[in-house]
Amino acid sequence: MRIVRISVFKFPVPFKVVFRHASASRDRAENLIVAAYANDGTVGYGEGCPRDYVTGETTASGLDFIRRHAESLVADVADLAGLRTWIVDHTDDIDRNPAAFCAVETALLDLFGRVSGKCIEELVEIPRPETAFKYSAVLGNAPHLAYLWQLRRYRQRGFDDFKVKLSGDARRDGRKLGALETAERVRLDANNLWTSPDDCVRHLARLPRKVFAIEEPLEAGDLEGFRAVGEATDARIVLDESLVRIGQLETLTDPDRWIANIRVSKMGGILRSMALARQASRLGVGIIVGCQVGETSLLTRAALPVMQAVGEDLIAAEGAFGTYLLRRDLTTPCLMFGHAGRLATDQVPEGLGFGLTVSHNQLELLEEP
Repeated sequence: MRIVRISVFKFPVPFKVVFRHASASRDRAENLIVAAYANDGTVGYGEGCPRDYVTGETTASGLDFIRRHAESLVADVADLAGLRTWIVDHTDDIDRNPAAFCAVETALLDLFGRVSGKCIEELVEIPRPETAFKYSAVLGNAPHLAYLWQLRRYRQRGFDDFKVKLSGDARRDGRKLGALETAERVRLDANNLWTSPDDCVRHLARLPRKVFAIEEPLEAGDLEGFRAVGEATDARIVLDESLVRIGQLETLTDPDRWIANIRVSKMGGILRSMALARQASRLGVGIIVGCQVGETSLLTRAALPVMQAVGEDLIAAEGAFGTYLLRRDLTTPCLMFGHAGRLATDQVPEGLGFGLTVSHNQLELLEEP
């Protein structure tokens, strides 16, 4: 087999509701969809979600990355071993463009699985899942009545694990947390709201319940400030924007304090996400497998081998929103959590590669590099 071309598309499907947090507000998907074509006509599809406030990427910069490297990928990558070598040889550029590379990598892995007659788990040499995956509810920074409506929907679906986006307004956040008094477990996501640990701690002290973790409370990369918040509140700190490369794990000398939010798009694909997850496990750092708002089922499927590789070390997972959020999905089947946030193993497609059928006619062509 050889790759003959790579094409780049977008799928700007509207959301059913606007999703807000401190760093952004979104009403439609913003993604790069890559199709990788083999000489025998087989096609693999992948997805990445560039976010300027996470990795500094945009759709335009992601397209430029793929344009610059398409010729090399077509010439030098013919199988999984070749892909691994290419990743090592281009680490620095992937570090600057992880979501763009994620779109390419996931497309190639889907293609390799289809050509070799393997599902994605077999391809990356991990067992097929035997137990259901369980996802957290995620509550955005919506107006209070909309927040209560979303919460009621989650409760009707049996959720007991919640992530809540903070607004920075003490009264508003207090009402949010007050509505979750009976929830079994709650963590917060500040999306880099504060610059001062003291301001953050004062805000958290006003809230009506303790939480087990808070994500990115201060400016990205402020590890000493994060530590101060964690020590003052007895909460673990979830690193998202502050953890975009595996080497950053080595700076976490007190692993019990930290949780890594591993988002496949943010980390630069499945292989890099699995490597970071395994290193986090070795160091004793907690692990959440997260998602970007607006992911299609391509990235939902791409996260499952990462979750499977983490195993019992997985603290929580986010994603599998499917058409709960999107007005339509790109694939069949649409991968979505069910009751209590569970995605059963019989819902995970067993076909080759990702096992998904992509509705190619829904895609909008950006470029064929």
